[in-house]
Amino acid sequence: MEDSNVERFSASTPKPRIGIDGGDDNKNWRRRVNGVEVSVPIVCGSIAFFRGKKAKEYRTHNWTVYVRGATNEDLGVVIRKVIFHLHPSFKSPTRVVDSPPFTLSECGWGEFKIDITIFFHADACERKLELSHLLKLNPEIYSGPQSPNVPVVTESYNEIVFPDPFECFLSRVINHPAVHVPKLPEGFNLPPPGDAGDESYYKMKKGDTKDHPLSHWFSKFSEADELFKLTATRQKVYAACLPFVQADIAELKRQLVMVDVQPEQF
Repeated sequence: MEDSNVERFSASTPKPRIGIDGGDDNKNWRRRVNGVEVSVPIVCGSIAFFRGKKAKEYRTHNWTVYVRGATNEDLGVVIRKVIFHLHPSFKSPTRVVDSPPFTLSECGWGEFKIDITIFFHADACERKLELSHLLKLNPEIYSGPQSPNVPVVTESYNEIVFPDPFECFLSRVINHPAVHVPKLPEGFNLPPPGDAGDESYYKMKKGDTKDHPLSHWFSKFSEADELFKLTATRQKVYAACLPFVQADIAELKRQLVMVDVQPEQF
């Protein structure tokens, strides 16, 4: 279900790629697979609902901020925890979510930038990733009183790239739907999943956002959809420009004819 009147602020193209260096190979079981890139599409977003005219002055909107898989898959296979850094006016503004789905819900009245710190499992990367998300509560263009039933959705797409991943990490995620793994070198054999890898993943609570109460408001980030949109846009531009192109061609032909019929000058 998707309301055509929903206010969306979406950044899906171009799709930024964030390279993550896994760190030093300081353990024997951390052998890298050179020449391979593992990518994980993620979406940082927020959904805000107006609480109605009777809402208290400083509690006008209910909102949820999240880091989710682009197709709502479980990101716990890669991400260990997410820290959301809220505005200092919130009680305990640093909020830690240590299991998927990585979502946080609050209530407030103001828009502000939420800094997001993503921590990965040790066999994926020991370095953290810093992102930011602008929480938006109100539509950009005023079109009448805000409806409590239609939210303001703000989402941005990113691809986290792990170059030369560790063998144990690759063996754990190679068949996971949230992770894109290219074709491996011919004859290359991975160790069994869980063999000397990061055991914290196997102890983690699993969870995706497919059945999240707000999932029907999520934007769909699909390569096929993007290609279809680009093709449709090209066709519209071509159709709009065709009359002008044909007119230019006709004018050039007319000028060529005039040049051909002019007498030679001596």
